[in-house]
Amino acid sequence: MPRFFVDRQPENGLLVLWGEDAHHAGRVLRLRQGEALTLCDGEGIDYDCTVEQIEKDAVLCHVRDRHPAATEPGQRLTLFMALPKGDKMEFIVQKAVELGVSEIVPYLSQNCVSRPDKTEKKVERWQKIAAEAAKQCGRGRLPRVRAVVTVEQAVAQAAESETALFFYENEKKTGLRDALADGVGRTVSLMIGPEGGFTLEEAEAAVRAGLRSVSLGTRILRCETAPVAALAAVLYAGGNM
Repeated sequence: MPRFFVDRQPENGLLVLWGEDAHHAGRVLRLRQGEALTLCDGEGIDYDCTVEQIEKDAVLCHVRDRHPAATEPGQRLTLFMALPKGDKMEFIVQKAVELGVSEIVPYLSQNCVSRPDKTEKKVERWQKIAAEAAKQCGRGRLPRVRAVVTVEQAVAQAAESETALFFYENEKKTGLRDALADGVGRTVSLMIGPEGGFTLEEAEAAVRAGLRSVSLGTRILRCETAPVAALAAVLYAGGNM
């Protein structure tokens, strides 16, 4: 069933699609009066609707029912991702959203190969990719891609979560299974490093701040593979799969 996000509440039993979404619904999908679609407020509420009227720049939808979205994880997951080179971040954003992440916070660490001076346009594009991925996979919440921060800011923010994990390639003592043996908190932070890995100083600072240093196994994963593996494992441990 077609799915769109809306930023308004129903008025007189109607919700309206505007702009690109209206064009996609009316011209690309060729929806007709009476056909069903789902509109979501981006905060976890789904509206079961039927097309009431199609106009040039708008599609009016009659709301038949509202209910909590059934596709959201039980935990609020935030991915702190060191900026990778090239277009790898686009892949990471897409797959993280499909898996159920709530927020993505890009950050710059010492070994980041990519160090752009201006990131506003990149963040804007990543947010658009997140929105498209959320529609495609049926998310009930619209994940946010935040502005790029420093590694110090990322560590401080990640430490606020009930379960705060720092995925360190040189960690030899604690595996992810051990770290999750006592369960998964309601809020989870996952901090993934760059292609060049974390520095020892960054790892030590993260542990001092309260993050738990964990390993994803004996093999070194690419920076675009690590967040997918970590998110899947945490979701499984949290009872979401």
